[in-house]
Amino acid sequence: MTPPEEDVFTLINRLLQQGEAFCVATVVRTENATSAKAGAKAVVLGDGTIKGFLGGGCVQGAVRRAAREALEGAGPRLIRVKPTDEVVEQVDVDGVELHKSGCPSGGTADIFIEPMRQAPRLVICGASPVAIPLADLAQRLGYRVFAAALDDDLSKFGETDQRVEGFDLEDLQLQPSDYIVVATQGKRDREALNAALRSAAGYVAFVGSRRKTESMAHKLLEQGVSKERIDSLSAPAGLHIHAVEPAEIALSILSEIVAHRRRDVRKDNARSLQASSQ
Repeated sequence: MTPPEEDVFTLINRLLQQGEAFCVATVVRTENATSAKAGAKAVVLGDGTIKGFLGGGCVQGAVRRAAREALEGAGPRLIRVKPTDEVVEQVDVDGVELHKSGCPSGGTADIFIEPMRQAPRLVICGASPVAIPLADLAQRLGYRVFAAALDDDLSKFGETDQRVEGFDLEDLQLQPSDYIVVATQGKRDREALNAALRSAAGYVAFVGSRRKTESMAHKLLEQGVSKERIDSLSAPAGLHIHAVEPAEIALSILSEIVAHRRRDVRKDNARSLQASSQ
């Protein structure tokens, strides 16, 4: 006997507990004949599988595309699925993103796509006076903080999501959506920076002077780190806010991370709008 399908809210709760990324799609308005009505809700998994009922195949393709873009960083969005012959622009007159439907019913559906994914991950290498307040500030802003430091230094951190003894980051399986700040400040700087730059993290910053960074960059090149990767390094870390105290420097670094993260979201939004018009 086939087990009963999970209801949407039970599925949402289970996926959140498992830490999986997904989208919640909710029909907020319909016009003319549509099989799904306002209030209908479904979960869109990372592989595009739709759990729940939003209507027929007329809307499913648009929902899958929008959900994929939302999970890639475009953020929550309202989409409108209309008959093909009524779609001549990227957005409707009221600013809602348009998608084409080939269904003969001729109905229109407005669907809100909300990504549900784990908070961004920030790996802090080192337990320096800058690293400790950075970890605290990042957690306050909702980041998942992973502390990587020498064994004797890990106790300097308060509560963190995970701790790594040393600077071997390979087991973390870092992704382009992750952030790394090397704040070792004299304790095995090159080892930590080498591991950070060899990871897939999209943002790597180093707390140190330009002169020190240039010296280390030369040695890292000799160790096989690509010039392109070294050129992507943010150093000295942080926005220029005339920071002096360690907590102020931590604030400048987190501000730069926020700017980097929001810039990527704006780029993704622009790309998704362009794609939807093609």
